[in-house]
Amino acid sequence: MLEKLKGIKERYEQLTALLSDPAVIGDQNRYRELSKEQAGLTDIVNAYDEYMAADAEIESCKAMLEEADDAAMREMIHEELSGLSAKEHELSEQLKVMLLPKDPNDDKDVIIEVRAGTGGEEAALFGADLLRMYTRYAERHGYKAELMNENYTEKGGVKEVVLSLQGKGAYSRMKFESGVHRVQRVPETESQGRIHTSAATVAVLPEAEDVEVDINPNDLQIDTYRSGGAGGQHVNKTESAIRITHIPTGLVVQCQDERSQHKNRDKAMRVLKSRLLELYQSKAAEAEADERKSQVGSGDRSERIRTYNFPQSRVTDHRIGLTLYKLEAFLDGDMDEVIDALILAERTRQLSSAEEEGKRLHLHR
Repeated sequence: MLEKLKGIKERYEQLTALLSDPAVIGDQNRYRELSKEQAGLTDIVNAYDEYMAADAEIESCKAMLEEADDAAMREMIHEELSGLSAKEHELSEQLKVMLLPKDPNDDKDVIIEVRAGTGGEEAALFGADLLRMYTRYAERHGYKAELMNENYTEKGGVKEVVLSLQGKGAYSRMKFESGVHRVQRVPETESQGRIHTSAATVAVLPEAEDVEVDINPNDLQIDTYRSGGAGGQHVNKTESAIRITHIPTGLVVQCQDERSQHKNRDKAMRVLKSRLLELYQSKAAEAEADERKSQVGSGDRSERIRTYNFPQSRVTDHRIGLTLYKLEAFLDGDMDEVIDALILAERTRQLSSAEEEGKRLHLHR
């Protein structure tokens, strides 16, 4: 581990020197690329420096202990050593986590698609609750939330909505939301007071950058049509809504959120690129299917991941068996306790896999 960390430190120092080079400063693309690489190494280099400093202090204390004759002095040094050893162990565990393979999509912005599932109007109303939950979560974390496309029912439920969240680490926090979200509550239209179960599906996509997905314009069929809200409200007199079909894959994206056809086209292309990126990455990952199945959440949209029980004010994440009795706060965007637990569970799984792989390689030497 220390050899790997030493190499990372050397690369960090090399990047620092390069970013001071006038030739690099003059090349904006290269400067941006190297700055991003350096920023990605900063936390692990700082933790490594702390670890090495603690290790040096431990060696110094051990040398002092060998020379100390006074009992009180020896006791004081032992206390100092105990504290430093605990700090070194904590930093060592942090560094192990930091060295785990990073999801290349973690730093990307994210596109969240919410669709009503089984349960009719109640499922659509629950979809609207999920949209608000993600919007409030974005506000709490300083992410920019932007509606890409929305399709509501007459009662304000969500048939389908596409939301973009832009901000540092947005995908790393939201990627565990993919799957089926189930709600248990008494609908407003229920006169007998019976609890109904409905569901909405959530798909989470890393937003694709232009360099990642190259689309041939000849592969696109672009149609325009008039947009309108629920019940025919706010009907646009011009054909500003856009429908883009990617002919080779059959993917279809619609956007009618803006009054400008140009803006709707830009938004639709952003969603299409992200769906294509997910499609390409999914195909590439099929060879690692067994490994993916062992993840905390496979990201499979058909997987039931969470239940929201209103009568008990309970939210349960089925992947890690975590239950919280704070449903109102959770739906108001206070989701970090569950998200942090999911990230921890995934890191624990990765550490366990890395240790098992290390043992396997050691046995075969």
